[in-house]
Amino acid sequence: MTTSRMRAEIGEQPEALRRTIEALLPRVPEIERLAAETRQVLFIARGSSDNAAVYGRYLIESHAGRLATLAAPSIATAYDRRLDLDGVLAVAISQSGKTEEIVETLAWAKECGARTVAVTNGQGSPLAEAAEVALITLAGDELAVPATKTYTTQLAALAVLGLGLGIGRDPADLRRVPDEVEGLIRATEASPALPRIVESLAQVPGAVVSGRGIAFGTALELALKIKEACYLHAMGLSYADLLHGPIAVVDDATPALLVAAENSPTLPGTIALAERVRGAGAEAFGFGGGSGLAQASTAALPGPDLPEWVAPLGLIVPGQIMVENLARRLGIDPDVPRGLNKVTQTD
Repeated sequence: MTTSRMRAEIGEQPEALRRTIEALLPRVPEIERLAAETRQVLFIARGSSDNAAVYGRYLIESHAGRLATLAAPSIATAYDRRLDLDGVLAVAISQSGKTEEIVETLAWAKECGARTVAVTNGQGSPLAEAAEVALITLAGDELAVPATKTYTTQLAALAVLGLGLGIGRDPADLRRVPDEVEGLIRATEASPALPRIVESLAQVPGAVVSGRGIAFGTALELALKIKEACYLHAMGLSYADLLHGPIAVVDDATPALLVAAENSPTLPGTIALAERVRGAGAEAFGFGGGSGLAQASTAALPGPDLPEWVAPLGLIVPGQIMVENLARRLGIDPDVPRGLNKVTQTD
């Protein structure tokens, strides 16, 4: 069977996660000391890293009780506006650590009074050097343009950050992630739902991708992967926002891909959305969400058997595999999507 570098890097995730988690967990006390001087968190990121930041935001707000927001880098780089960031922990996330806009915005945050953390796969990168604490992910070189192992190791680093910020969860849950991802890769590729979903998406111009809460970042990341690797229109939305109007676009030519963690307070709403989508004559494809979402969906891929706070580290994996398969089904090389480079510079 034809494979790709993207598929190989999907398969490297269990070991990349294992290395990253074991390297970063001992740094929780260092994060605690830095965070003791702060009240809230400001995430600075773009692209897949921005989707990782969405996970970080929901994790910290829902479990640590700290306000967390996503930065608008143009405030620093285009408007050159100084803000009072005293009491803020600025967390910049970049796979390479070389995106000038992200490095510049972290430096701006420090000048505005923030304490600074970097999450990057780039040891010795400008971003790592600019931060007071650098959480270096150990994904190894990633050659395919779509981020897979660099994304999931970023999530692992943010889970460690959350432990340092007082989310009060058991680190043993995080240590279970690599083995769970390993099993999830096998289960996804063996699932009869995989070719069913791929073939359906190969026949349509686009899809809606929806999740809520801690799974929302996963929905955004899956939508991004569909767009960049398969050239399909994919709208990533919270199901709350979807119900406020955009659900009108869901029809027999626009299926809904629904993402949820098991035992999540947002799961019942995701199941209800799947039932509503199918009731309107459209297809609903589930990613995770256990038997409840599977039964409500047209077809569903398995999710990880993990507590909600670390579920996104596995929840994206079936989506990654589906996207890689869909790209090849469409005759697209997923390793080198048109118009994209591994490091994207913005201003």
